[in-house]
Parts: sequence; structure tokens; C-alpha cells
Amino acid sequence: MSDYQGPVCALCRVAACDAEPGAKTPPRFCPTFAEPGVLEEAGKAYLADPLLHRIAQESARTEAAGYCKATRVEEIMDFARRMGWRHLGIAHCIGLLQEAKVAREIFLAGGFEVSTVCCKVGSIDKEGVGIADHEKVHPGEYEVLCNPVAQAALLAQAGTEFNVVIGLCVGHDSMFFMHSKAPASVLVVKDRVLGHNPVAALYTTHSYYRRLTEKST
Repeated sequence: MSDYQGPVCALCRVAACDAEPGAKTPPRFCPTFAEPGVLEEAGKAYLADPLLHRIAQESARTEAAGYCKATRVEEIMDFARRMGWRHLGIAHCIGLLQEAKVAREIFLAGGFEVSTVCCKVGSIDKEGVGIADHEKVHPGEYEVLCNPVAQAALLAQAGTEFNVVIGLCVGHDSMFFMHSKAPASVLVVKDRVLGHNPVAALYTTHSYYRRLTEKST
């Protein structure tokens, strides 16, 4: 496997990893065959960690039960039920308050306890963390920093067992995942331009969003 210089699975047209071992010949850059040591250790983790083992089982069962039938919001509830989690947390963007409200109503109707925290909680001034006035969305105005660390802390204090992200910004979602005490998943990915449907840009790189695949000079 001398051609292997790191994983580039997106270029694969064989998908040997998705078949019974030996059924397909993998490309020379396939990490399934080029990195046996790393993958062996990763495989052991599913059996060594009881929580990870349970999540691996129940996520696979959720996938099978709802495959091409259940919506994302339904799968979130199904997975939580399988895990025995009754208290859901929602970390949401202030711009998606209505969507968070509807999600809360759906979860409540599904029999869950629900806690929700908005991204602007705490009203931290952006200038307090070194953001210059010209770097704000609206220069010349008081602008509140998104506070995903506090969102995670407040949901932990509330005792949530499974947290759901609704529309946190790029980077803010990263900080939330870094600090969430409970396992977390995503219901809505923010994309202000595409109505929170970021995959639309990928689908249209041959036409409207061709510029995204043009190398910058």
C-alpha cells in the first residue's frame, strides 16, 4: 500500500469497506487495508466502553428501523428511547427560535422532558473577547457573542441526557460539542443563504455554485 498518504475516501468508487471482506478489491489508498492497526484499536473501543457499545448498538437499530421511513426528528426520538434517555436538551440559535419551539413541542408530545437554551444567553459583549467594531455583523452597535459554552453548561445543570443542536453557527457548534456533557446530535445545520439546507450548494456545484469548485488564485 505504498500509495497511501492518508484517507481520501471521498475519491473511492469501489466501497470495498461496505462489502464482506474479500468480496471487492479496494483502491490502493483505502484506509481499511492500509491502516489495520488504527482500525483494530478503534474496533476494540466499541466493546471496551459500555456507553459506546450501547450507542453503537442502538444507533444501528435506529437506522434499520427508520431507514427511508423516519424523519430526522423521529429518529432522534427513537434513538433516545432506545437508549433510555428521557430528558432532551436543545441548544439553538436565536434566529431559529420558532424551529426550536416546534422541536420542543414535538419532543414533549413524544413523552420527553425538554430543556432549551438560546445561543445569546448571558449577553456577552463581543468586544469583551477582542472583537473589533469593524468585525461585527453590524458595526457601531452593541453585539452579543454566541455562548455555546454556557449553553452546554446550562443543559448539564438541567440534567439533560441527550442534546440536540438547532442551527448553531460554524465554530459555535464546535465549542458546544467540545463542552456538552451529554451525547449530542444535530437536527438543523445553519445556512442562512440556503434556508438551512447546506447540501444544496453541493448539489449545484455544476451550475449555480460552480465558483465553489474553482481554485482561488
